[in-house]
Amino acid sequence: MALDFRKLWYGFADYLSAYISWLLFFFLRKKVLEEGDISSEEYLKLFLGAGLISLFWVLLYYLFGFYHDIYRKSRIKEFLNLLHATFWGCIFVFLTTLLDDIGVNEYHKYYKILLLYFLLHFGLGSITKFFCISRIKHLIKHGVVSFNCLLVGNLEKVQSSMIELIKANHILGLKFIGFVHSSEVPIEDKTSNIRHWGDSSHILKVIRRCSVDRVVICIDPTEHLKIKELTNLLAGSGTKVSVMPDLYQILIGSVKVEHVLGVPLIDIDHDLMPFWQTVVKRWLDIFVSSIVMILGLPFFLAFIIVTKYTSRGPVFFVQQRVGLNGKIFNMVKFRSMYIDAEQEGPALATDNDPRTTSWGKFMRKARIDELPQFWHVFMGDMSLVGPRPERQYFIDQITEYAPEYRHLHKIRPGITSLGQVKYGYAENIDQMLERLKYDLLYIENMSIANDFRILYFTVMTVLEGKGK
Repeated sequence: MALDFRKLWYGFADYLSAYISWLLFFFLRKKVLEEGDISSEEYLKLFLGAGLISLFWVLLYYLFGFYHDIYRKSRIKEFLNLLHATFWGCIFVFLTTLLDDIGVNEYHKYYKILLLYFLLHFGLGSITKFFCISRIKHLIKHGVVSFNCLLVGNLEKVQSSMIELIKANHILGLKFIGFVHSSEVPIEDKTSNIRHWGDSSHILKVIRRCSVDRVVICIDPTEHLKIKELTNLLAGSGTKVSVMPDLYQILIGSVKVEHVLGVPLIDIDHDLMPFWQTVVKRWLDIFVSSIVMILGLPFFLAFIIVTKYTSRGPVFFVQQRVGLNGKIFNMVKFRSMYIDAEQEGPALATDNDPRTTSWGKFMRKARIDELPQFWHVFMGDMSLVGPRPERQYFIDQITEYAPEYRHLHKIRPGITSLGQVKYGYAENIDQMLERLKYDLLYIENMSIANDFRILYFTVMTVLEGKGK
């Protein structure tokens, strides 16, 4: 709750700054246009208009990522980001509210008005963000805000890395909860005051138990081959992963390097999409799922009746699946199989699956059984586009052969996916591994444009009855 409160405080400060800058602009604009006094009616419109304009700016800042990861902001980067956002925001405000200003009788005054608003908004916005970020940095420096940090490596490397990190901890705000060793040789040094949680196979348990925010990998140069195993293990855990600089040369092509007061941390867990696209993707999920559930209600009722009366058993089939950051959720589908279909244990569906009812075969072909999942999309457990969610039983088998599968948990699972379009339903572990390469390709090339392409081909597959 504290994190959300500070984001709200940050947003309110921006709202207030935008509100004041619009009021100042309104009165100074009168000077530019040499207009007369303001009526009481104009004052009412002014204050209401200022409120709406300020809401627009907060929304724009949200899309530009100003409220994303507020505890790791750089004042200089935020200043440049604000310059960019202010430019486009002022252009939009100018075109929508100022371009038809009836008080302008000379064209060159438009330039003065636009420049005046830009300088006022950017000036007040810069001051506001400077104080907001400085306040947050003050809280981090004095330990009011901290982030649980787990280190990975041998004892000697962990100790030397901690010395380096502590020097910059007034910026990083790390709270060291201990370390796990990366080598197969157990730690025998009992004199260390750093808590030892065992070897790296326990890392996920430690992350969940201690709510770890960041994992710092302190690998010795002789252990470079361990990096792939660790990154695969931590993929989809929801934890920020960084490494100390020894790994720079082997990772320079695929990671972002973050220098913090002379302590270069190599950020493994980079953003998969620009933040504004992430926001748009989520709002599209909410909008489309709402439309489908509202307009599709009569069809949903018809499918419920047919499912109920074509075979014995419940209408809906509920099964646990693994979602974003490894979170378990109960996925709902229209039941397409006979009840007690998995008495002999979990099994994947096949083309001529004897467990499937006659109506169920049609539903699978037309993807009707997936329709209840729009509720999960609306609630945020799933997305319209993303790797299909799977059961932990099969995930455990897949990761024995392809640990990279855990990377799928970095994003929300989807109703449809590139793997689903290109490959279809998988009938065994080998086919799931074949489909995996398409899902990994999607994750590394995520964009709104690719989502629309996948949705288009999914619709075409359903309409042509080519679903597998």
